[in-house]
Amino acid sequence: MRLRTFIPLLAAVVTAACTTRDLEPADSAATRQAGDERAAAQPASWSPPALSELRDDSLGASVRRGLALLMDTRDSLPRYARSNLNCTSCHLDGGRRANAASLAGVHGRYPRYMARTGAVVTLADRVNYCFTRSLAGTRLPSDSREMQDILAYFWFLSRGAPVGSATPGEGMPPMHPLAADSARGRATYAAKCSICHGARGEGIARAPALWGARSYSIGASMARVERAASFIKHNMPLSAPGSLTDQEAWDLAAFVNAQPRPDSPGKHDDYPAGDAPADVPYDTKGHRGYDPPPLLARAQPAASVVPAPPRAPR
Repeated sequence: MRLRTFIPLLAAVVTAACTTRDLEPADSAATRQAGDERAAAQPASWSPPALSELRDDSLGASVRRGLALLMDTRDSLPRYARSNLNCTSCHLDGGRRANAASLAGVHGRYPRYMARTGAVVTLADRVNYCFTRSLAGTRLPSDSREMQDILAYFWFLSRGAPVGSATPGEGMPPMHPLAADSARGRATYAAKCSICHGARGEGIARAPALWGARSYSIGASMARVERAASFIKHNMPLSAPGSLTDQEAWDLAAFVNAQPRPDSPGKHDDYPAGDAPADVPYDTKGHRGYDPPPLLARAQPAASVVPAPPRAPR
C-alpha cells in the first residue's frame, strides 16, 4: 500500500483551478486584511443574473455564444482545446455553482497578481492559462471573436458583483491536510467514479478524462492534490455531491493525479518568486515537485505557453 503523506503547509493554501483563487504575494498581509474587510462588508445575498435577463441584441448574442463555448469547448474550439474536457467540466453549472471554481464575479477580480506567473495578468490571459493547462491545448487569440464572447459572458455573470472583492462561493474551499493513500483511492475510484470516468480514466460521454493524453496537464490547478481533493469533496459524484468523506477525497485525488498526463511546457518558469504551494507536482524555483506523475509530450509546445506579462517594478 502506497501512503502519500501531505505536507501541513497546505493548510494555508487558498488557490484554485482553472480556475480559481491565486496565491497572493508573500508580503501582502495588509492587502489580504483590506480584502477581507471589503468582503465582509459586501451583502452575502448577491447572486449572478439569470440568462432570461439578457436582451435580444448583439450583446445578448455575444454572452450566449460565450456560454456555449464554455459548455462545449472541445467541440466548438478543437484547434485550441486538445483534451476532452470543457470549461464547465470544472466550472460547473455554467460557472455558477458555488465551491466549484465559480466564475461569478470574476470579471471584477482582474487584472490581478498571479503567483504562478509572478506578475499581474489580465482576464484574457487567465482564460488562456485554462486553455493551455487545464484543457491541455493552445492559446486562444485574445482579439478573437471567441475570446470576446467568453469575456462577455464573464461580464454578464459578474453584473452587480462587488468589484475587487470576494463573492459567495468563490473558488474552492481549502482542505485540511490528510495523509492520502492512493491504494485506497484506486479502490474508491473503481467503486464510485469509474462508471462515469471510465476504468482507465478516459472519460465517458460528457464526463471528462481524468488522466491520459486527453486530460488536464500537470500545470493545471487540478493537478495539485489539495485542489483536486477540494473539488472532489464538494462536487463529486455529480449524482450525490458532498457524499464523500474528506479522506476519500484526498485518497481519490492522490490516485488520479499519480496517473500519466500531458506535460505543461514552460512550467519550470512558474512561481518565479519561489512561493510555489507545497503540492505543486513539478520542480520550480526553490521547490521540488510533489510526487510528479509520468508526463506525456505535447504536440505544439510553443503554442501551449502563455507569455508572462512584464513585471511591474517595485
